[in-house]
Amino acid sequence: MEARYQSANEDMRNALARVAPGTPLRDGIERVVRAQAGALLVIDDSADVLSICSGGFLVDAPYSPQRLSELAKMDGAIIISSDGGRIARANVHLVPDPTVPTSETGTRHRTAERVARSLGVPVVSASEEMGVINVYAGGGKRQLQEIGRLLERANQALQTLERYKKRLDDSIAKLTAAEVEDVATLRDAAAVVQRGEMVHRIADEIETMIVELGVDARLLRLQLDELYGEIDDELELVVADYVADHDASKSVLALMSRVTDDEIHDLRLAAACLKGVEEVDDLDESVTPRGLRVLNRTHRLSHDSAAAIADHFDGLSKLQRATIADISAVDGIDELTAAEVRETLTRVTESAILDQYN
Repeated sequence: MEARYQSANEDMRNALARVAPGTPLRDGIERVVRAQAGALLVIDDSADVLSICSGGFLVDAPYSPQRLSELAKMDGAIIISSDGGRIARANVHLVPDPTVPTSETGTRHRTAERVARSLGVPVVSASEEMGVINVYAGGGKRQLQEIGRLLERANQALQTLERYKKRLDDSIAKLTAAEVEDVATLRDAAAVVQRGEMVHRIADEIETMIVELGVDARLLRLQLDELYGEIDDELELVVADYVADHDASKSVLALMSRVTDDEIHDLRLAAACLKGVEEVDDLDESVTPRGLRVLNRTHRLSHDSAAAIADHFDGLSKLQRATIADISAVDGIDELTAAEVRETLTRVTESAILDQYN
C-alpha cells in the first residue's frame, strides 16, 4: 500500500513539510509576508547552488525566524542549509540556466522556478506586493494557502473520498458476487481497477494537504487512514487475480497511475491496462479469477501458500468445488489450513450471494 499511497511527487512533499505551519522556516516566511517584504529562499547550500550565486555575503549563522525576517529586507536571495538549521548566505544574485523553461512572469518567481528545475532543489518565493508564497520542487509549483482555507478544502476532499470509496466498495462487492457465481466479466474487474485509481488520486491529494498543514493535520490524518485503509492491497489482489505474471500485475497499476484525469473515466482504457493490450473490443467477455483475493481472507494463510493453492486449482471456480482433502494435497498445506481455506471459501460465497440479493 505504501508505495502507491505515497506515489505523488515526494520532492514537493518534502519541501512542503519544511515550510508547514509550526516549523521555524514557516514562522520566518510569515514574518516576511507580514512585513510586506519579498523573499527568495533556496533551501540547499550544496556546491551546485553556490556555483550560481553571485555577490552577496557570507552569513554562516544558525537559522532563526528573526534572522530570516531581517535578511529578507535586502533584495537578494537567501541560501539556507538543506536541513534548515543554518543560514549560509544572504543578498546573493542567482544566475540559473536561462534556457530552463518557466511559466512565471515576475522576476523573483521566474528565478525561483528556474533554480528549482535546473538544480532539483526546493525554492520558496514570497511576493512583496501580493504576499503570495510559492514552493517550487520536483518540477512542480504549489502556492501555500491560508490554513483555514486549506482545512476547508481538505474536508471537502475527504467527503469526496468517502463517496468514491462507497462506489469502489460496491464495485468490489459486485465483482466478488460475479466471481463466486462464475459469471465475472472484464467490465466487472475493470470497474474495480478504474474506481480504485480514482480513490487513490483523491487520497493522494489529501495526503499532500496533510503534509502542507503540518501540526494542524492530526485529525485529517486519522480520517484519511480510516477511510483509505488497505485499498491498495485489495486492488493489487484484484489485478493479481487476473494477471498471473507478478511483474505484469504490478505494471497494471503503474499504467493506471499514468492515465490522465480525463481518460480515467474511460472504462475501456482501464480494461486495456488490465489486459495489457492497446484496445479492448468486448467489455463483456468472461474472465476467470485465480482466487487469490478470496484466499487472502483466510486467517494465517501466507501469500506464498495462497499463490500455491491458486496455481494448483487454476481458477476460483475449481477451487470452490475442492474438498478439504483436495486442498490439503497442495504442497505445504496441512489439513488444518485446508479446513480454514474451505471455511473461508464457504463464508465468502454465502456472504457475496446474500449481499447481492439484499
